[in-house]
Amino acid sequence: MSIDPPAPPVPASKRIVAIDVARGLALLAMASYHFTWDLGFFGYTDPSLTVFGGWKLYARCIASTFLFLVGVSLVLAHGRGIRWRGFWKRLAMVGGAALAITAVTLVAVPDEFIFFGILHEITVASLLGLLFVRLPALLTLLVAALVVAAPFFLSFSLFDHPLLWWVGLSTAIPRSNDYVPIFPWFGAVLAGIGATRLAVTSGLFTWLGSFTANRFVRPLVFIGRHSLAFYLIHQPVLIACVWLFSQISPAPVQNREQGFLHSCAASCEETRDSAFCTAYCGCMLEALGKDGTLQLMSGGRDDPELRAHVTEMAGMCTATTDDAVTGGEMQ
Repeated sequence: MSIDPPAPPVPASKRIVAIDVARGLALLAMASYHFTWDLGFFGYTDPSLTVFGGWKLYARCIASTFLFLVGVSLVLAHGRGIRWRGFWKRLAMVGGAALAITAVTLVAVPDEFIFFGILHEITVASLLGLLFVRLPALLTLLVAALVVAAPFFLSFSLFDHPLLWWVGLSTAIPRSNDYVPIFPWFGAVLAGIGATRLAVTSGLFTWLGSFTANRFVRPLVFIGRHSLAFYLIHQPVLIACVWLFSQISPAPVQNREQGFLHSCAASCEETRDSAFCTAYCGCMLEALGKDGTLQLMSGGRDDPELRAHVTEMAGMCTATTDDAVTGGEMQ
């Protein structure tokens, strides 16, 4: 198999302003998503708002952009040859920050702590990505497509063990406030590598390298060049701001049943119509409320036995609601 000749478009020492601007915009988008999540966490919006629908798609687009830019940066930095000293320094910073986030969230939110989030993904993907920075672009893009598609076709109970959740091929999605496993997310990094290899050949980065930052984009360039610091700092600052506001003007208290119905409907309506979801969620509320499961869920309990029971109730309510809808249509 032939290897494309390395041909970086710009000198290794020169930064491309457009890349920093793109990274800065992605960071601001991420901050807006996290701010909305914070509002839900403190009760100002529906807590499930950012989990389903448009906000879920928004979050995935942001993560994909970040990882795509990781692939771009790998080619620009190491297209001629791997600069090991700089690579290891950057990897240690990102990996250390990932471990710190795991430690902090394990203490703050043990039921949903971040064991493999975006920084963990960037750390591992940066290592794996080095294998592709000098391979043919089309081959890399093909592998990217396979990595993205894999979770839809390949899932094994072997990967249900917590030590293997980071792979992304388990039969169930683990609970975490930020879960970015290798499959499918490494595909975005590979897409960035492949696209950049093509852009190198076309001379696109030589053209982009001619742009300079004016006063309107300099803040974005600054953020983009200090992306790790911004990532680590922005969420604690946002949470502190919302917390301070909550001390002055607390959010209205929403009862447990209302919260469950909102969350259930948002999840259900991703795949079923609103009439079905209204009946289904009513069934679930009655079933889980009767035996005290709803109270246990609200208290933060999460274990295999409880999840199995909720799954059983969901199956029962799905069948009951389907029967009711079918019966209603036949009459």
